[in-house]
Parts: sequence; C-alpha cells; structure tokens
Amino acid sequence: MASSHSDDREKGLSSPAKLASGAPLEATVSYNHNPSAGGKEEQVLSSLGYESELRRNLSLWTVLGLGAAIIAAPFGLSTSASFALTNGGRTSYVWGWVLLSLISLALAASLGEICSVYPTSGGVYVWTAHLAPRRSAKISSFVVGWISVVANLTLCLSIAFGEAQLIMAAISVFRNDEWAPEAWHIILTFWAIMALCALINAWGVRAKLLEPINTLSIYWTLASAVIICIVVLVMSDDRRSAREVFAQWQNASGWSDGWSFFVGLLTPAYVLTGYGTISYLCEEVKQPEVAVPRAMLGSVIAASFTGFLFLIPMSFVFPADLSLILEATAGQPIPVALSRATRSAGGGFGLLFLILGVGMFASVGSLTVALRSVWAFSRDGGLPLSSIWKKVDRVHQLPLNSLIITTVIISLLGLIYLGASAAFNAFTGSCTILLGLSYVYPVACSLAGGRRLVKHASWSLGRFGYLINIIALIWVVFSVVLFCFPTTAQVDAAGMNYASVVVVFFAAFAALYYVVWARRSYTGPSLATEGHKEEDTAAGGW
Repeated sequence: MASSHSDDREKGLSSPAKLASGAPLEATVSYNHNPSAGGKEEQVLSSLGYESELRRNLSLWTVLGLGAAIIAAPFGLSTSASFALTNGGRTSYVWGWVLLSLISLALAASLGEICSVYPTSGGVYVWTAHLAPRRSAKISSFVVGWISVVANLTLCLSIAFGEAQLIMAAISVFRNDEWAPEAWHIILTFWAIMALCALINAWGVRAKLLEPINTLSIYWTLASAVIICIVVLVMSDDRRSAREVFAQWQNASGWSDGWSFFVGLLTPAYVLTGYGTISYLCEEVKQPEVAVPRAMLGSVIAASFTGFLFLIPMSFVFPADLSLILEATAGQPIPVALSRATRSAGGGFGLLFLILGVGMFASVGSLTVALRSVWAFSRDGGLPLSSIWKKVDRVHQLPLNSLIITTVIISLLGLIYLGASAAFNAFTGSCTILLGLSYVYPVACSLAGGRRLVKHASWSLGRFGYLINIIALIWVVFSVVLFCFPTTAQVDAAGMNYASVVVVFFAAFAALYYVVWARRSYTGPSLATEGHKEEDTAAGGW
C-alpha cells in the first residue's frame, strides 16, 4: 500500500505540527530502525500516514526553479497579453502585474506556512483534511483533491497549448504576418510538445534530468528577459513616454474603466498561479518543511522580477495604436510587437525563440506537477482505477502510469479546440479559478480554526499570519467572480466566458462521484495522530 493508515499511537508518533516545530526529533518520534525508513523527512511523512516511495534527490534551488518555470513570466505575459491590453492598455498591463505580484506573495506565504506543517505530495487536499472540521474533513479533502487534479491538468493544457499557439504565431511573424495557422496545425504542434514533455518526465528522475533542467530554466528566463529588454529598447525607433505607459488608459473592452481594470487582471492572475503546485514534490525534496515554502515564495519573487524586466520595456515599444498588434493574424500581439520593435521579421522571431524556450520549460514543469497530483490523490483512492495510477515504476523511479494517463487526458482535451474554441478556452481559463479555489480552501479552514494547527509551523508567518491569510482569502473569493466575466462587453457565443460552467461541472461531478462511489473507496489522509486528537478536543471539535 502507498498509504499506511495504521494507528499512530503504535508508532509513538506525535502530530506533524509538533514534528515541524523544531523540537528535537528524539523527543517526539520513536525511531523505526528499518534502514529504508530514512531520516526526519520519512518520520514526518509516516506521521501523516504515508510511506516514502520516491527518491529525495531534489534541492531547494531545483524546486524554486520548477516553480519559476511553471509561472514562466515572459511566456505567460506574452500568451495572455491581449486580456490586459484590451482592458486598459499598457497601464493595465503594468499596474495589474504590480498588484497581483503583491497578492501572490500573500497567497504563496499562506500556502508555505501550511505546507511546512504537512509536507506531503498530497498538497492542498491533505492540508484540507487536517484543517477542516473533522465531521466534514473527508468529503472536503475529496472535493479539494478533485479540484486540484483538474486544475493541474488544465494548467498543463493551457501552458502547452499556449506554447503551440506561440510557435504558430512565430511562423506567422516570420512570414510577415501574412499567414494564419489552421486549428489542426496547432493541435499537431501541441501533441508534439506533450510527447516531448512526457519523454523528459519519464526519464527525468532516473537520468537525473530534473535538477539541471529546472536550474537552467532560472538562468534561461532571466537571460531572456534581460536580452529582450535591451534589444527592444535599443532597436525600436517608436517609443512611448512614461505618461503613456504608466498613466494613459486605453479601454477597448466596452466595460467601464474601473471594472475593465479588474477584468484585465486575468493576465497577471493567469501567469502568477503555479507556485502552489510545487508542493507535489514534497516527498522528493530534502527538508521539505522549509525548502518548499521558501521555493513557493522565492518563485513568486523571481517571477515578479523577470516579469517587470519583460513587460516594462515591451510597454514602451508597443505602438500608440494597440489595435495594430491586437489584431494580429495569428491572434498573438507580442510576436508582432517584437517584430515591429526590431524592425524585421527575423529579429522578432529571434527574440520570440527565447520566449518559446521559457514556454517549453513551463510545459515540462507543469506536466511534472500534474502527474504527481494524480499519483498523490490516487494513493488515497480518490480517482477511478486508483490502484493503477498510484504505482511507482521502479525502473523510471516515478509514477509512470500516472504520467501516461495524465499525458493522454491532456492531449485529448486539446481536441476540443477543433470543434469549439470557446469551449476549449473555458477549460484553459478555468485553471486560474480552480487553482485559486484549491489554494484558498485550506487557508480558510486554518483561519476558521483560529490558525491553531499552524502555530508550531517551522516556517511561520507569526503575528502577520491573520492579515496575510485574509488578503489571500479576499482576493480568491473576488477573483472567482471576476474571472467568470467575458473579457469584453460585446459578447457573442464564441466570445462568451464559459469558465464558470467548467468549474461548477467538475465540482458537482466530484461531489456526485463521492456520493455514488468514492465514499467507500476513498480512504482520505490519516488523521489519527494523538496530537491532533488532543487539539481537536481542546478546540471543540473543529
């Protein structure tokens, strides 16, 4: 069994919160002398009811690189630029990034604190099980687990598909913006990207590829942002003034100016999402109770910085009439903007190649966390045929079955684009909402419980915890409503935002599946630690 839900009192285990508090390990844990049991990390994992099955061979720097790679600021700010540029222009593009960078720091810090108490690859659904009221812990963790798995699948889908679209846009720019790709061109490119990402992930652990790939992604992203910053500012002969960039409002959405700014936040919100997903690597990291929270916060800081390096100079070289890039033949404004700034199709293509590299790192990284979310949830029987997906392949040293099913599902979802682009956009757009919901639920549970179970966190927010948690909660609740709106007021069937339909469908499906089947097969995370029993009694059963 991948999950061991035996009575913790037989093992002499205390609560994970106490294990992570920094107290001497000998005082809280009776050691298991089995050589395979490992050190402190395995003891903490065992106290949470799980056996160690994956190699702990990833460093803080690697996980930080993975988080930054998934966020992929220059890439995300390229593929989603039209949302902000339509809803406020350059000003929305810049100030929206400032606002979301600060909010994302609050949300990443909130998640990091909880992760330091429950450092397991189950991530948000395990945290929810421990933090929710005991009477609803099982079903709450199940629904959050489903939402999280779907969020990770759609995140990978949106990143890899965005990479395919940007590749097609690069070809269009190289042909002087006179060629528009067909849907099947994009689909085939998307499948090629998914196949490459799957191969890299399949051999990544055994061949020790994940470490250098995620480290390289940091340097590639930073170097790309710096190169693009310098080149576009030096070569462009049509630059905007500081007032035009930071204070001139250009609203082409049809919404009122105030509401338009909020709708335009979809661009930075879509980009600044993946930091929480790196919790799925907790069981492959040394000292995860400290390394993963630091990596979450560090990835947001790194992404915010590289994002500024990219979007500020780009905003200065955008044409005065934004419709010149918003109405690009391939539907992507940034490739055209780069071509105009360098005054050549080849120059634009060269700079775009750097962004495509960032997107490729993001595609690999998003599949890395997606397959692990499937594997972790399957350990507790959360998915159909969980016994298959929870197996760890000893040759490849990773959940190979989870990799295969994850790749297949994401690849098949891409076919929706052939029939209805609006329906497909709903799937890709829903990842921002779904990730936000999965992130904030355990934070809300922690707040409702008086932050009692994180008081011993080894990575603690201290007296600022309430304020930081409340900021994160308010933003996610507001964003769930906000991002269900279409990006323009002139709405037709093709331009309607159906993300809310996708979110409600998967949440309802998870609840129905639980009632019909999973309430018998879903074991849920182990909550049998003595420390939690005592704390639950003291807290009146929360």
